[in-house]
Amino acid sequence: MADPKGFMKTTERELPARRPVPVRILDWKEVYQPGDSAVLRRQASRCMDCGVPFCHQGCPLGNLIPEWNDLTWRGEGRAAIERLHATNNFPEFTGRLCPAPCESACVLGINQPAVTIKQIEVSIIDEAFAKGWVQPQPPERLTGKTVAVVGSGPAGLAAAQQLTRAGHTVAVFERDDRIGGLLRYGIPDFKMEKGQLDARLRQMQEEGTRFRAGVEIGRDISWDDLRARYDAVVLATGSTMPRDLAIPGRDHEGIHFAMEYLVESNRAVAGDAVPNQITAQGKHVVVIGGGDTGADCIGTAHRQGALSVTNLAIGRQPGDSRPDHQPWPMMPTVFEVQSAHEEGGERRYLASTVEFLANDAGEVRAVRVAETEFVNGQRVPRSGTEHEIPADLVLIAMGFTGPEQETFTENSRPAMTSRGAIERDDDYATSLPGVFVAGDAGRGQSLIVWAIAEGRAAAAQVDRFLMGETVLAAPVRASEVAIGLPSA
Repeated sequence: MADPKGFMKTTERELPARRPVPVRILDWKEVYQPGDSAVLRRQASRCMDCGVPFCHQGCPLGNLIPEWNDLTWRGEGRAAIERLHATNNFPEFTGRLCPAPCESACVLGINQPAVTIKQIEVSIIDEAFAKGWVQPQPPERLTGKTVAVVGSGPAGLAAAQQLTRAGHTVAVFERDDRIGGLLRYGIPDFKMEKGQLDARLRQMQEEGTRFRAGVEIGRDISWDDLRARYDAVVLATGSTMPRDLAIPGRDHEGIHFAMEYLVESNRAVAGDAVPNQITAQGKHVVVIGGGDTGADCIGTAHRQGALSVTNLAIGRQPGDSRPDHQPWPMMPTVFEVQSAHEEGGERRYLASTVEFLANDAGEVRAVRVAETEFVNGQRVPRSGTEHEIPADLVLIAMGFTGPEQETFTENSRPAMTSRGAIERDDDYATSLPGVFVAGDAGRGQSLIVWAIAEGRAAAAQVDRFLMGETVLAAPVRASEVAIGLPSA
């Protein structure tokens, strides 16, 4: 594919420049500058005619990466977006937010830097939106069947778009006041401006998908009523229960879960009035957790004017290169410098948080931290290494434990797994007849690309349940999550 000698002519990765740190922390716009078309075509030419494209294995969606790399190199943008949309409903989301397991599996990556697949992907969809190539695809006929999708994150939106295009009447229910779920209120604008989401939602509405924001199932509508009104239900509520840190002082003021903080920030950036907003302005901030959510908190704190930002991770700092136990084409755990990390602050590894300290008013003033040691495979604080880090605001970003369950009644509660996710069979069906689950609610906390893949796959199974057969593609079966890429 592409230029047969491209990977020999161009041996280095070239990515768009990030806007200068002193400039970008003054606003909420995306950090990357527009890419140069010549650079993108040159990078696309590096895609090898490798015979077995392991990037397909790396991508849960099975994106046809060599094909749209070749089309990008040839300057055929319209054909490229058609191939990209054949497997991915929302490349504008994955191209900005996915950690690119496809690049870890790139054959070229065995002995050269991998092809810049993610950047090529986002350039294809951005050009398509700019040139008006992204048009509604309403169904040719309606089936008369109705489907309710509960949750409007990437899994729910993917399932809804697929089912609408198959001819079913689909309503998406979202308890928040705007559609988008994690994409709307969990992701800061400096990673993805919300105009990207709004453009896709307009397309979906014109295709016939109906959105019901501000409606919580189990409170505004009972689960029993929902199942009675619709022929099928897809649960795509995500894994939203945060993992807590139960140590002394946890109840002091100024200690919050990361999503409490990020949601309020995103609402404020959208122009909403947020009374008593949690803000980092003029504060020493400590972020506990070294993942993507922690990085989002770091970037947000910088933009709000924090005095200092310290990021604590309990484990060891990953290495700069692929470890021996994660050989190609696995997605390796390596040290990553995200845009938020470039903007300042300190990252500390092997840091075990042991206590939150407060002032006389009950407000957090410091975090007591000890060095982590490993005892019988367990991470524990090393005695005698305790020290304090000033903290006026502490954000807990330690991941999530599963979907919320309190709105289920005894009769409407699906079976749950031992890990707190909604149990499903190989066809994404729950223990309740006609009720299916997709994304983090059934899989557990994972990647956005897995959410979209499962939304598409669950939609195919819902279509088969309603019609006896399906015309929809199903990229991954539920049982495949056990052998897929590790969650992040």
